Amino acid sequence: MDPRSVPMTLQVFLRAWRASAGAKLGRGKPISQREVARRMRVSERWYRNLENGDPVPLPGERLGQLATALVLGPDEQMALYAHALGGEPEPQADTGEALDAAKRLVENAEPFPMYLADRAWNVIAHNAMAGEWFPWFRAPSPNVLRWALTTAEAREQLVDWRHNAQMYLAQLRFTVLSRYDDAEVRRLLDEILAVPECRRLWDQETQVVAYRQGHRFSLRLPWISDQCVTVTAQVLLPAYVSGIRTVALIPDTGAVLTAQTGSPRK
Repeated sequence: MDPRSVPMTLQVFLRAWRASAGAKLGRGKPISQREVARRMRVSERWYRNLENGDPVPLPGERLGQLATALVLGPDEQMALYAHALGGEPEPQADTGEALDAAKRLVENAEPFPMYLADRAWNVIAHNAMAGEWFPWFRAPSPNVLRWALTTAEAREQLVDWRHNAQMYLAQLRFTVLSRYDDAEVRRLLDEILAVPECRRLWDQETQVVAYRQGHRFSLRLPWISDQCVTVTAQVLLPAYVSGIRTVALIPDTGAVLTAQTGSPRK
C-alpha cells in the first residue's frame, strides 16, 4: 500500500475534530492548525503535513499530545491510536480454542438475546433467543450493519431508525479509521453508502463510537410482543480474541419475551 494513501481517512477526521474542539472550547468555530500545533508544542508545518496526509512520525507521546490538543473523547482516542498503530492485531493461530469457547458461551446463554460478531459485524454465533427475536440471524452470512442500514425490514423494526442509523454509522467510522486496510470493511462501507440516506448521514456527522455499550433503543417485534420492546446493549470483549464482541440485549423490564409464548418469560 502506498504510505501516502494510509492517512487519507485520518485527514477528514482531523479537520472534523478541530471543529469539534472549537465547539468544546466555546470558540464557535474550529480551532486553527496553528493552535493545534501550539497546544502540541510542535511546529505548525508538522501539524499541517499531518493533516494534509504527508507521512509524519506519530510515536506514543505525539499521539497523546494530539489527543489532548484536539480535546478527543475516549472513543476518538481509541480510533486515533488504532489508526496510528495499524489497527488491532490479527488473531493468532492459537486463538481458535478461545473463539470456540466464546461461541459456546453465546449459543448456550440465557435468558437474554445474545450474539457474537466479528470486526465487520458478521454474526458468527447467537443463542436461541436471539434467533427468535431476529430470524434473519438464521439466514446465510448475517451482518448487523448490513441489515440495520440497508434493509426495509430494519426501518420497520428499529424505532427511530435515523437515530439508530447514526449510532451504527458512528461505529462504522471507528472501524474504518482503525482498520483502514481491511478489504471486507471497505466493501461493507461501499455497500452501506450506496444507500442515499446513509450517505447523507455519513457526510453530515463525524461522531466516532467504538462500542455500543449502554445504547438503549426500542424494537417493533410483533411476533414477540404487541408492544415495542426497549433494550439496552451490553458489550463484552472475549479475552485473547481480537476484533470479536459479544452483545447482550437486556430488556428494560427484566422479563424476556419469547416467540413461542408471545408473553414474558420470568
